[in-house]
Amino acid sequence: MDAQARLLILIDAFGKAGVEGRMKLAKLDFLLRYPDRFTTLMELRAPGIAAGENPWLTGAIEQGMIRYRYGPWDPAYYGLLGALIGKGLITTQQQGSVAAYAVTPDGHQLAAALAATDSWEAVRERARLLRRYFNLTGTSLKDLIYETFPDIVNTSWGAHL
Repeated sequence: MDAQARLLILIDAFGKAGVEGRMKLAKLDFLLRYPDRFTTLMELRAPGIAAGENPWLTGAIEQGMIRYRYGPWDPAYYGLLGALIGKGLITTQQQGSVAAYAVTPDGHQLAAALAATDSWEAVRERARLLRRYFNLTGTSLKDLIYETFPDIVNTSWGAHL
C-alpha cells in the first residue's frame, strides 16, 4: 500500500497532465526513493535551492529498484499501476506511443488527504520539487541520471541499485 500511495502522490504532483510514460515515472520515482541521488541532481540543476526534508525518516529505501534497459526500474510498476487504475485513482491515456498517467478526482482527493499527513508531507514536497525541476522527457531524465551516476550505467541488468 505504501508503494501505491507514493506513486499516487507523485502522479498527483504533476497535475491534470499527469506523467507521460512509464520510463519518466520510473526515473521520477527513482529520485523520490533515493534521496542522496535526488540531492546530487538538485545541486546540479538548481544550485542554491534546498532539496527539502528526506521523505524516508529511517534513511532506508523501502523497496529497492533494479538496473533495467533504460535505467532504474521496479518490476512491481505493472501491478502497482494496475491496482491504482482498478481502484479508479488514476487513468491512463495513450499519447502516441507513450501512456500518460493522471489522477482521477477521487485519486486527487486521496493524494491530497495522504499528503496532508505527517507521514506523507515530505513525499508531497519532494514530488513538487520533481515536477518543478525534473519535468523532462523520460529519455532526458534517463540521460541525466546516466551522465551524473555512471555507477548505474556500469551496473549489470537485473542488479539491485
